[in-house]
This record gives sequence, C-alpha cells and structure tokens, in this order.
Amino acid sequence: MAVCGSRIAARQMAFTGTPRDHAILSATQTFYQSAATASSLARRDFEPDRPIGYGAFGVVWSVTDPRDGKRVALKKMPHVFQNLISCKRVYRELKMLFFFNHDNVLRALDILQPPHLDYFEEIYVVTELLQSDLHKIIVSPQSLSSDHVKVFLYQILRGLKYLHSAGILHRDIKPGNLLVNSNCILKICDFGLARLEEPDTNKHMTQEVITQYYRAPEILVGSKHYGSSVDVWSVGCIFAELLGRRILFQAQSPVTQLNLITDLLGTPSMEDMKYACDGAKAHLLRSPHKPPCLSALYSLSTQATHEAVHLLSRMLVFNPDKRISCTDALTHPYLEEGRLRYHTCMCRCCHNTAAGRQYTSDFEPAAPQRFSSEFEDGLCSVHEVKEALHTFITDRHQGNSVPLCINPQSAAFKSFASSSVASASELPPTPQPWE
Repeated sequence: MAVCGSRIAARQMAFTGTPRDHAILSATQTFYQSAATASSLARRDFEPDRPIGYGAFGVVWSVTDPRDGKRVALKKMPHVFQNLISCKRVYRELKMLFFFNHDNVLRALDILQPPHLDYFEEIYVVTELLQSDLHKIIVSPQSLSSDHVKVFLYQILRGLKYLHSAGILHRDIKPGNLLVNSNCILKICDFGLARLEEPDTNKHMTQEVITQYYRAPEILVGSKHYGSSVDVWSVGCIFAELLGRRILFQAQSPVTQLNLITDLLGTPSMEDMKYACDGAKAHLLRSPHKPPCLSALYSLSTQATHEAVHLLSRMLVFNPDKRISCTDALTHPYLEEGRLRYHTCMCRCCHNTAAGRQYTSDFEPAAPQRFSSEFEDGLCSVHEVKEALHTFITDRHQGNSVPLCINPQSAAFKSFASSSVASASELPPTPQPWE
C-alpha cells in the first residue's frame, strides 16, 4: 500500500558538531538530552531542517525536536496582528489544533514560548510530521490501486465526520491539505480558513474560501450562508481526481467553473437554485438548457465502478440540502473495503491480541463535544486578541515539559526567519461575478 517513498538518504547531510548547532529548534535547558536520546542521535545522520509547505497563513518546515530527536513539523505564522480578522483566525486555528484528538486530523504537539507582549508578532506551532500530501501523490507517476482510493477516501470522510460533529467547517478541503505518510495514513491539515457552523441563516458568511477547483456551487452562485455540505462537495471533487488523476472542474474563473459543473450535472431546477443570488440565477436561466451527464463519470478510469460512481454522484449534487453527509457516505458499500483495510492493519483504535484482532466498538467516532468559540467573544481589537493569544500560549507552558525556542545559531535560521507568506489582508479577494 505504500505510495510515499522513504526520505532520500542521499540528500541527507551528516553534520559535524552537536545537533544543537544546526537545528532550528532548541530546548530552553541548554544541555537537555536524555541518555536514550543522545544514543539515538549519535547512531544516525541528521536530516537538515527544510521548508515543506505553505498554508493559508504560514510556512511549514520539517525540523528536529531536540528533546527526543524526532522529526516534527514547525509552522511559522508571521505578521499575525495586521488586522482583526486575520489575528482572530489565527487564534481560532491554534485553539482548534489543541482541541483535536483524532487519527485523521492533524493536531498540535507543542507551541514555542512567546517573547514579551511588546515584541510578540510571530507564532511557532509544532505538529506531527507527515511525508507527503495527496496532491503530490495524485500528480506522481505512481499507480493508485482501487484499494488506495478507498482507504484514502475512507480516512478523509472519517476525519471530516469528526470535524463536522464538532461543529467545524474546514472550508479549504483540497489534495494539498490532506497529508499522507508512507504507510498511507492520512490527516486533514491547514485550518487557517476553518470556522464554526453558523446556525443563523440570516448571518452572512464570507465567500472568500475554498480553492476554486473544489468550491461548492452554492458558494459559486453567491449564497450568503452555507454549511458542512461545502466540505462534502470538495471531497467529491477529490474522489473524482483520485479516480481520474486529473482535476475534475478546472476553470480560470468562477463563472467558467460553474459552467463546467452544470455541463456534468445539468441545469439546476428552480428549487435547486434557491440559494443563488439574482445575478447567478439570471446567468443559469439565460444559458442553454443542459441535461445531466453523470454517465461521463464512468470514463474517469477503469476504477470508476457502479458503486464508485453512485457514491460520487451523491457527493456532487448541486443542491446542498440533497448532498450526502459524511456520516451517510461512510455507510456506503463502496467504502467497506477501505474501512476493513484501515482497521485491520493501519489504525490505532484496534489492537492485535493472542486471540486475534480486537476491533473498536466505534469505527468512525464523533467528537465527544462541540468546539466552542466563546474565547472569541468580546475580542474587538487587535490588541485584545494579541493579549489573549499571548496568555493562551504562556498558560500552555505552565508545568509542562522543557519548552522549545528558536535557535538563531542554526545553519538554516536565516532562511527560516525570512520565510513568509501573504497575510489574509494581502490576499486578493475572490471575484464576485454576479454583483
């Protein structure tokens, strides 16, 4: 089942001197290193710290945790406090990362001590490290079997069910935000655009979410409110991409994106257009009527069986009210083999015993409680968010293990220190073609 190669040994560097001289991370206790860790580090060459990805609000590096010698991911969030919306999103993402406890959702392992409040401008969070992501796998020449597709899709839906049960909308599900290990374990990452579901349908929600190729039609047609169905649409697009090894709806503009969707699904009925703004309705009604062409899904690949196309067609539904949920999708017969493979040899919730495999009583657990956004209440200025974030990070270090800090003596420090991405305020707004 392995689809990610092991790290290329030829590109690793054997450093002279102590690891502390070269690693970006260091422990605040100068000589912190257990005997077991020191022995382990001495036996192997050291992999250099290096950038591995860029998210909505930060850059991610692969680094070594000096406390145990394990490789981890270090996410740098620069320019956090430029505006209220941006810093509240960062605060929300951090709270979520420490809230999560699910094998298919990336979680935070640690967070670096902040400087004094007056100099607090960047945040560094440590998470689990995975070797690749689904985008790299899809565009690679390596073949993907039907088992690969099923076990990947199963894990995406399993993690997404957990998020939705906690009341969280991811709002940027795409192959690049689905991390994968060499043993095919998959974790959903990058919660920079995530938020809680909004129960009040009269409250408007931003449309500047979800990479266009995976954007649900209700957002494309200007709906001011949406729910967890937007994530399910994105999963359907990824499912088709896994089968066909190409992006299903790849357009240069939101209007063309909508046209590609209606080419496949047909012209929506008036009922299915109930969430569309007037401009989008006018565009759809004045265009030539299109019949549905879902049979085209069979041409994605030889793996597009009747069961696969049936599940895919339940995800790719124009009307979000009629779109299948993650919970119901997980009961579809197509995923039975993916569930069996995952829980037979991949998961951590089931265990081998002398009597055989002991399976968990709940294969797809929901979150034990909903994520609360009460921490955001009353935060009306950038300074208030900054103080709250500083307190949150500082409190996490009370009585915990040896804290981590940045090592400015690292060989890669200059490159890491200068790495940055555009902040939320600098990102171009999503075009609104119907206004």
